[in-house]
Amino acid sequence: VATCGCDQGQPTAPVPLPESANSIGMKFKLIPAGKFTMGEGDEAHEVTLTKPFKMGVHEVTQAQYEQVMGVNPSHFKGAENPVEMVSWDDAVEFCRKLSELPAEKAAGNVYRLPTEAQWEYACRAGTTTQFSFGDDESDLGDYAWYRENSASKAHPVGGKQPNAWGLYDMHGNVWEWCQDWYGDYSGGTVTDPTGPASGSSRVIRGGSWFNSAEFCRSAIRLRSEPSYRGNDFGFRVATSFSWQAVGQRADRDSVEVITATLVPD
Repeated sequence: VATCGCDQGQPTAPVPLPESANSIGMKFKLIPAGKFTMGEGDEAHEVTLTKPFKMGVHEVTQAQYEQVMGVNPSHFKGAENPVEMVSWDDAVEFCRKLSELPAEKAAGNVYRLPTEAQWEYACRAGTTTQFSFGDDESDLGDYAWYRENSASKAHPVGGKQPNAWGLYDMHGNVWEWCQDWYGDYSGGTVTDPTGPASGSSRVIRGGSWFNSAEFCRSAIRLRSEPSYRGNDFGFRVATSFSWQAVGQRADRDSVEVITATLVPD
């Protein structure tokens, strides 16, 4: 367990989770099932995610969005910049169209936005600190584009250090839409939460180039109407995990070992 620091809640050396790429070059990390403390303060509660999933290594870029959707609505233009000026509805439509690409259908990949719980679990990468790298916000500039270093604009994805699970820009750059309706957390221990059954606003996570450090914490959660578009709103995608996508037995064994290491019984 000490390999990832999950027993201490402190970041340690990177954990080499399996990585894959899809037909348009989007990279994904295989995130193991597990338990974690979601939220902070009075909202802190234990969450169990019973199934592994694949999480985008980067926020969706403008080049990727344009390849799938045929348009680039972004304010801060740049092929490798995160797409922004996209609503929750736009992000869901991107996932639908990406899933319908022939190569993705053949591979059995069905894309979606991550649930809020999946997002925070992946952001924390085994930590219980304010950020995925610890509690000292003076280190945030090594991991995030935020108000203090962004020059008031978004930047190419992957330009800062990743968290211990190899995910970039989980703090800052652009806010990321999640699947869930926004609502109060349900109390107590929960399993595979997907948020309220209905609502008027969707969850956004992670902070952006516009925000101060306090809005880039792992647990911070805001909300927005699903039709809203802003130049600091983007997204990353997730997909359910299947053994078909892993392929060889050796890879399957490595996934099982990593899962056992990261997530003790």
